[in-house]
Amino acid sequence: MPNPVFRFATVKGQNIHWFLKRNCSVTPAQLGWSYVSLCVLSLGIGVFFWFQGAKLILPFAGAELAAVGVAFMVYARHATDGEKISLQGAQLVIELENAGRLERSEFDRASVRIEPKANDGSLIEVSGQGRSVEVGRYVRPELRPALAREIRMALRYA
Repeated sequence: MPNPVFRFATVKGQNIHWFLKRNCSVTPAQLGWSYVSLCVLSLGIGVFFWFQGAKLILPFAGAELAAVGVAFMVYARHATDGEKISLQGAQLVIELENAGRLERSEFDRASVRIEPKANDGSLIEVSGQGRSVEVGRYVRPELRPALAREIRMALRYA
């Protein structure tokens, strides 16, 4: 039987991998440098006005930078979130990373079910051996049925 063509997967030998990542335009390192430059600029302006007699500028600049820093930390914490689905021999391995926490689930290839939770483009439910995991958070809702079909096809043919 010919090898199937995959839209979302990467094939390496006998293993098939799906890497589903959050679409982030700025890496955490770039975000850090942006924050440092924002701090230098804002504190520089605040110090200038402090010496001009406007004593409240610097505390407000500090409060603003603290609020922006918290928002940047939340963003950076989730910037590397993603899902890795791997078909390795007789096992379908799913790794979900959320805010630095990794969840790993393994399913027997012969008894795993891949179904959409509903027909409205909702998440894909992977279930078997009394467990279930939802995947597809980082795929547009209209592409989730295609991803589910691709995983099912890989389970049958790979």
